[in-house]
Amino acid sequence: MKKTFISLSFLLFTCITFSQTDKHMRELNPAFVHNVYFWLNNPDSKDDQKNFEKALKKFLKKSKHAETLYVGKPPKATRDVVDDSFTYAMIVSFKSEKAQEKYQKEKAHLDFIDEAQDLWNKVLVYDSQGVKL
Repeated sequence: MKKTFISLSFLLFTCITFSQTDKHMRELNPAFVHNVYFWLNNPDSKDDQKNFEKALKKFLKKSKHAETLYVGKPPKATRDVVDDSFTYAMIVSFKSEKAQEKYQKEKAHLDFIDEAQDLWNKVLVYDSQGVKL
């Protein structure tokens, strides 16, 4: 039992310590949330993944309008309602719809598209604005 507790504690520590801790990460701003899903042409290619992540990291560091910066990969789906077909997910939040519109036109965003668009064959975007409950 003690060994299991130590193993679980180490796992939790590792997840917290090595999770996305970039200084650009901030609390999610519910005003405007931009969810982007990418399907790479060659999702199993380590070189394509490396190039995509490099372009994405450069873009997110340079964006002047994006607040929350989250990038993830899908876990293996265990339920029918979960779509695990995408290669990468990105969640970016903004102070307002106007800030998101500026983001769409900013050089960092346009450079990312130019640099990485040959790596993907599909992109889906789900934008939403917060609802007060």
